[in-house]
Amino acid sequence: MKILGIGNAIVDVLCKVDDEFLEKNSLTKSTMKLVNEIEFKNLLLSVKIEETISGGSVANSIVGLSQLNNNVGFIGKINNDIFGTKYEEGLVKEKVKYLYSKKEESLPTGTCLILITPDSERTMCTFLGIAGKIDENDIDPQTIKNSEIIFLEGYLWDEGAPQKAFNKAILSAKKVAMSLSDLFCVERHKKEFLDLVKNKINILFANEQEILSLTDAKSLNEAINFAKKINKKIIITRGDKGAISISNNEVIECQANTNLNIIDLTGAGDLFASGYLHGYVNNFSEKDCLIKATEMSSKIIQKIGARI
Repeated sequence: MKILGIGNAIVDVLCKVDDEFLEKNSLTKSTMKLVNEIEFKNLLLSVKIEETISGGSVANSIVGLSQLNNNVGFIGKINNDIFGTKYEEGLVKEKVKYLYSKKEESLPTGTCLILITPDSERTMCTFLGIAGKIDENDIDPQTIKNSEIIFLEGYLWDEGAPQKAFNKAILSAKKVAMSLSDLFCVERHKKEFLDLVKNKINILFANEQEILSLTDAKSLNEAINFAKKINKKIIITRGDKGAISISNNEVIECQANTNLNIIDLTGAGDLFASGYLHGYVNNFSEKDCLIKATEMSSKIIQKIGARI
């Protein structure tokens, strides 16, 4: 395989809400909040479902890569329940090798409520279910070795079993790409993420907010200097300011596409990563990797959901 994604297998449930709904439920716009099963069900009762899709951050990227005709796979933990079956079918339909055998579990398949406000921002409430219980037994070293790159998500990292699964995958990998996923994840695991970025990751995806938090930088220039010092490939998305890549002490910039009919920002970062990694594994120049990433990101924000 070109790229193997390892992440939270989450069924995305997309809903349109107003700002008042976020305030009423004490939710911070544009962030992800972990909720328990009862909280999730209560929120679900007060919204209208627009669409249900097999999601999860890295899974979205992997589907994007498959749509660009790359040979890709995904490992993510699901239960043998209705949502689990739908999840597997959704990935297989997109020609992704789903490298996990579902079985009866004590927790249901993970679900993410994606609340889309009129400004197209998305606020996520995630009930991880069994997805958050991935462990070493779910990682096959030979499968990892058969991939040019593994792509991990910050959302997956947590103390205990998921952390061990993460590290087991990294030990067998030829190259490792990772997304910081969310400011919430960075602030929760800053020390561990810094260690990963400095010592174990080859390619890092982050938005401006996340990289500033990770590096305790007061400006983008400070974050760029950090990237140059550790000599890793760091790609930073900046919304309508475009994106930059720091690689081998060189900073490459790419402008954002303009005149877009933005409907929903769900999956913008995920599809950006798929476009970049597509360029990377197919030997594009650094600038062309960013251009492809921007193209994919621009396409996805002009429709509902994280599937092109």
